[in-house]
Amino acid sequence: MAWLCRVHHDGFMTDTSKAEAKLAAIAERYAAKPTSSHVNVAMSIPCVGWEWSWREPSAPAPYFIASTTKLFTVAIVLQLRAEGKLALTDPVVKHLGDDTMTGLHSFGGRDYSREITIEQLLAHTSGLPDYFEGKRADGSTLFADIVKADRTWDPEFALASAKDMTPHFAPGTPGKALYSDTNYQLLGTLIEVVGEQAYRDALQARIFEPLGLSETYLYDHSTHDRFGEIASMKYGKEPFPIPQAMASFGADGSIVSTAPEQVAFLEAFMNGRLFPAADLHELTAQWRRIFYPLQYGTGIMRFALPRFMSPFQAAPEFIGHSGASGAVLFHVPAQDLYVAAYVGQVKQRSMVYQLMSYLANKAPRA
Repeated sequence: MAWLCRVHHDGFMTDTSKAEAKLAAIAERYAAKPTSSHVNVAMSIPCVGWEWSWREPSAPAPYFIASTTKLFTVAIVLQLRAEGKLALTDPVVKHLGDDTMTGLHSFGGRDYSREITIEQLLAHTSGLPDYFEGKRADGSTLFADIVKADRTWDPEFALASAKDMTPHFAPGTPGKALYSDTNYQLLGTLIEVVGEQAYRDALQARIFEPLGLSETYLYDHSTHDRFGEIASMKYGKEPFPIPQAMASFGADGSIVSTAPEQVAFLEAFMNGRLFPAADLHELTAQWRRIFYPLQYGTGIMRFALPRFMSPFQAAPEFIGHSGASGAVLFHVPAQDLYVAAYVGQVKQRSMVYQLMSYLANKAPRA
């Protein structure tokens, strides 16, 4: 199931300059906010060939997409399935072994570590605690640690941290989902084991090169020297430079990209150019609430405001992903619209969603 065009050249406005001026005014307004670090925006309606982008003259084009990286991880997992190398119903232990999985999930007096499936990792239905924002025994979190001081870690540290935390529910409990970066740390390792190549090499060979994404790359400890080229982040009004942490997320959040290349990636993701188009139905067949008003499918996020929060007009649904760096990448099916936006705000996470919603509302229409 690829997304079908709902907008066509017949009836689409021929002069989009007024709409684009309104979009630029919105972006400029957000760029002027003291809590914005750098604003980057790109939008497209590919069915009619419309594209538009904006960024501050002083802003670097590349930015950390943070957890939007997860969409890239999902695409590679689906490619490996299409190649017959795994099934989403496979227990993760089948590929990663007991050394990795033992002691990872003990809940209600039972050890579920060997029962967790690949699909449950993708959908955040494994019940595994979040090594990054989950609370440790003393109530602290890794996220709170890096707010105080930048630090580095590796997948082994992430899994060891999760093993010291308490799982939230048994894997696959109906209706339950818990957003956990631990799931995607495991998927990154899975990609390396099953695909027999490093995660960064898999990204390059399977996604970046085929799509011509020349400005998109995995930020890791070998690319620290490029940190100064990347749009900055803020925590509230304060600068938030955390190069070591950003290099540590790997498959759950370390990609650097630009707004136009993000849009190009999502267009390919949604239209069967990265994995079989029929797989998209699987990803969006069931939504579970994670953070209000966000829901999660199988490896993909849905954002939709309820009517009472948008009383003057029905708010459209947005399907894609966001990142805690203040980045969003979503498709609006009702408008055949793709939007990527970045504000570089880590503390006030609703800010970039507000920007995206305003932009979608003022995008050109038929």
